[in-house]
Amino acid sequence: MERIPILKMGPFLLVTIQIDLYDRLALTLENDLINMVSQTGARGVLIDISAVSIVDSFMGRILGNIASMSRIMDAETVVVGMQPAVAITLVELGLTLQGVHTALNVEKGMELLNNKLGDNLEPDDEEEEDQDDRND
Repeated sequence: MERIPILKMGPFLLVTIQIDLYDRLALTLENDLINMVSQTGARGVLIDISAVSIVDSFMGRILGNIASMSRIMDAETVVVGMQPAVAITLVELGLTLQGVHTALNVEKGMELLNNKLGDNLEPDDEEEEDQDDRND
């Protein structure tokens, strides 16, 4: 069975969707992604849909479900790279994608996740900096 790769980048998971999703693949992605959030303790999920040219109500609902389930598991969701036609379709379908943050590209999406979660991501690094400051 075909699967969408999910990469772990520090405290985040990155999913780049390179093909138009059919229903079974979308459901598999939803399941795989939520399992990865659980297994890795990821604090953020970034979904790059820049290669997706067509979205339907089912795909919109899957993105909303991923965001809702991730939030329950203490992770934020950001969708990046949305093409104008996809945004127009989602609005015309009346899909608001509750709980899904958006950004123009992966770089801005990572920045958004870092800003949203920055204070809670690396407490060990902050402790090391405090110790370094005390040693000076």
